[in-house]
Amino acid sequence: MPSDRVVLYSDFNCPFCYALHERLHEMGLIEFCEWRGVQHAPHLPRPMRPWQGSLGAELTHEVAVVQRLAPNLPIIVPSGKPNTLPAIELAVALLQKDPRGGMEFVRRTYRAFWCDGQDISDSAVLTQLTGEQSVEDVGSQYQVAAQKWETAWHATGQNGVPLLVSPDGDLLVGCVPAEQVRQFFSTLSTNSPHIG
Repeated sequence: MPSDRVVLYSDFNCPFCYALHERLHEMGLIEFCEWRGVQHAPHLPRPMRPWQGSLGAELTHEVAVVQRLAPNLPIIVPSGKPNTLPAIELAVALLQKDPRGGMEFVRRTYRAFWCDGQDISDSAVLTQLTGEQSVEDVGSQYQVAAQKWETAWHATGQNGVPLLVSPDGDLLVGCVPAEQVRQFFSTLSTNSPHIG
């Protein structure tokens, strides 16, 4: 289905995705995005397990890079990385029922993990983040929708996140500087009456 919105492929357990999401909020551009959660590391466990050794060092390094890219972003080094499929499927359900409320859940979920270190693969944590809907209420139609997002992401030829895809198919990969983000969105303003 054609859209004049930018598709944002993102994963809750990626610090670069969290940083770009917050940057898009600060720049007033998130409303022009269609957020699609994808798993860039589907092998991660439920519940989340603490990372040690080289994995722990890798996580610490990732957070340090994000802190250089976004010095004012509140972020901690969590104990590990959780499997994000339950959070993504719940986000699908919430976004379809109430797009604004769904996007608030998405932002709360990023922050619950990257600011508070909560295990967002835990159904009790997710239920608390929704404020209402139990994770067990997520039906198979939302699982199918999440799989379609995953398939469309792979079809871009990119295997990393975050990834922005314009309505014309232009790509912006990674947590890039604000000026690059602004430039990417400014090319849309000539084609869309909604972005200016």
